Amino acid sequence: MGKRVLLIEDEPNIIEAISFILSRDGWTVHTHSEGDTALAKLKAQTPDIVILDVMLPGRSGYDILQDLRQTDGLRDLPVMMLTARGQTKDRELAERLGVSHFMTKPFANADILSAVRALADGTGVGDTVIGRAAPGRGAVNGA
Repeated sequence: MGKRVLLIEDEPNIIEAISFILSRDGWTVHTHSEGDTALAKLKAQTPDIVILDVMLPGRSGYDILQDLRQTDGLRDLPVMMLTARGQTKDRELAERLGVSHFMTKPFANADILSAVRALADGTGVGDTVIGRAAPGRGAVNGA
């Protein structure tokens, strides 16, 4: 079966860039840009990996992540949070909610690709422990 990623992002240039990078690597990329319907999209079309923006129309990525971690069948999905908000408090909140990897914008194409590959095979991303972090555990890339 092919590798599937759901990119939940509302910036067209980011959607285009990530879709291109991952498609070229053999991923099937589905996109969604509305925060308030993202969880329904995840339930209807469960991917292998989720790339989730923090600032979305209708609902924040943090709220979506929190709901995802409480939903049977979705709670163990690898989730990479991608955001322009890279302060320590943002990373810590993502960690508490169970993010698998945290990356800030702007990003290097190679970094996106290596992070997604590592999430898919469970080998690790930088200093990140891959897999869903239990609330309060350190699974957020501190780089």
